[in-house]
Amino acid sequence: MNFQKLMSTLEAEQCKKNIPEIYVGDEVKVNLLIQEGNKERVQPSQGTVIAYHKSGLKSTVTVRRVFQGIGFERVLPIHSPILQSIEVMRHTKIRRAKLYYLRGRIGKGTRLVTKLKS
Repeated sequence: MNFQKLMSTLEAEQCKKNIPEIYVGDEVKVNLLIQEGNKERVQPSQGTVIAYHKSGLKSTVTVRRVFQGIGFERVLPIHSPILQSIEVMRHTKIRRAKLYYLRGRIGKGTRLVTKLKS
């Protein structure tokens, strides 16, 4: 077996199977496993997906949330063990692959149009 096949089989074993369909612009709720000293707890976080990088085991999603006027972004590895679960709250209608322009907007300018089910 060559190196490429070996790496692809190892990556397939490590990938999570229960990942929902995530698109840029979706509002997601993410539960992260936080370790403080010798204790572990689950911390929920909710925000808008502004970037999604798909590359197998190294896939990442960038989630942005504005809280009290301060924007927080977090790059989360999808297949990491610290990511307990991810749930899509709503889908939005967008026309771009990356939503980096939301960084420069505040207030109502950051709202995205909800996609209607058809």
